[in-house]
Amino acid sequence: MTRTLAFVFSALFPLAALAADGVAPVDDEFVRPVGDSELSEYLWIKRPIVVFADTPADPRFQQQVDMLLEGEDVMRDRDVVVLIDTDPDARSPIRSKLRPRGFQMVFVDKDGVVKLRKPSPWSVREIGRSIDKTPLRQREIRERREGG
Repeated sequence: MTRTLAFVFSALFPLAALAADGVAPVDDEFVRPVGDSELSEYLWIKRPIVVFADTPADPRFQQQVDMLLEGEDVMRDRDVVVLIDTDPDARSPIRSKLRPRGFQMVFVDKDGVVKLRKPSPWSVREIGRSIDKTPLRQREIRERREGG
């Protein structure tokens, strides 16, 4: 019995420390800087929404990120991760691949295909509808309903 309790406490202790710190694991961040990451890292796992701007002071960039943060639960339910890139001089691999001009919001599905490019901010509702129209998302919804 003592061994079992020790095992349970040793398993739960790191979780308690995480809760006390209030710091989520890096992989769980909803909004992440693009950095040196590549779209292939998210293949079949997440739906990246990449928000580009030439500067973080761009009001369209700020508005888009604010809207996505307000709808975080809705977006997480759709396996979305938000990647932000506001430094064109850094030439990130994702910026090089998607080649935005100024502000742009790009939705990439789990299969790595660009499904949407918008030169102005879009609401979470509009983005959610676009995601829900994709065959992959429709299959996910169907599998959830069937319990599979």
